[in-house]
Amino acid sequence: MLDGLTWDLVALQLFTGLALGAVYVLLAVGLSLIFGMLTVVNFAHGAFYLVGAYVGYEVLTLGGSFWLSLAVVPAAVGLLGLAVERVLIRPLYGRSVDDPLLLTFGLGYVITELVRIAFGKSGLPFDTPDALQGAADIGIGFFPLYRLFVMAVTAAVLLALWVALERTRFGLIIRAGARDPVIVRVLGVDVATVWLAVFGIGTAIAGLAGLMAAPLQGVAPEMGSTILAEAFVVTVVGGMGSLAGAVAAGLVVGVVVSMTSLVAPEMAKVSIFALMAVVLLVRPQGFFGRAGLMSG
Repeated sequence: MLDGLTWDLVALQLFTGLALGAVYVLLAVGLSLIFGMLTVVNFAHGAFYLVGAYVGYEVLTLGGSFWLSLAVVPAAVGLLGLAVERVLIRPLYGRSVDDPLLLTFGLGYVITELVRIAFGKSGLPFDTPDALQGAADIGIGFFPLYRLFVMAVTAAVLLALWVALERTRFGLIIRAGARDPVIVRVLGVDVATVWLAVFGIGTAIAGLAGLMAAPLQGVAPEMGSTILAEAFVVTVVGGMGSLAGAVAAGLVVGVVVSMTSLVAPEMAKVSIFALMAVVLLVRPQGFFGRAGLMSG
C-alpha cells in the first residue's frame, strides 16, 4: 500500500490537505462566529454554502466573471442571512438552543429543495477561472494554482475577521455583547443590530466558502448537506464557538483526510469522524472550546 511513497509526494499531499482544510476553515469560522456570539446552532449553514455556489454559477452564466462573483456571492448570501435572522431567528433568542436548531434544520431542508426545483437535481459544471488554471512550482513539486488561491483567500478573510473583532469598536461591542448583552444594552448599544450583523457576516463567509469549493467539486444540490456534517465535525473538534479552534481544526481535518486518501482512499471520509471520536474522548470540549456552552 505504501510502495512508491516519497517525501515529496507526502509533502504535496500535506499541502493538498491544507488547501482542503482552507475550505473547512471558511465554513467552520462562519458557523463558530454565529454560535459563539449568538448561541445559535445554525443547521442551515450548509444551505448558505450551497446558495453561494449557485449564485456564483448564475453570475458566470449571465456573463459575469469569477472575480465579479467574489463580490456578488458574499453580498447576496449575507443579505439572505440578514433576512433569515430578522424574520426567523430573532424571535427565538432567549429560548432553548433546541428551538433555533430545529428551525434552521428545517430551513436548510427548504432551501435545498428550492434549489433542486430551480436548477434540477443534476450537478452543474463550474470551470476554474482561466487565470488560476495550471500549477506553480512550490519547491517540492507543482501544485494547482487554484488551491493556492483558496488558501490565500482564506488567510485574507481570517485576517480581516481578526482585525474587525480585535481592533475595532464594532468587534469590542460584539465580544462584550457575547459575554453580557444586558450590560451592553444598558450602555446604549443596539444589541439586536449587532446580532443581525454577526449573522449576516457568518452567512456571507459560508457563501464565499461555497464559491471557493465550486471549481473543485462542481455545483450540486447535495453539496450543502454533505459539507454540513463535515463542518460540524470541524466545529466540534475545534470547540463550539471558538474561532481559533475552527481554524486549527479545519486545517487538521483537511490534512487527516488528505493523508488518509494517500494510504487508504476508502477510509478518507471515515477518518473525519474517527478524528472527532478521538478528540472527544481526550478533550470533550474540543481544542479550544469551553465546557457547558450547549447547556441552557
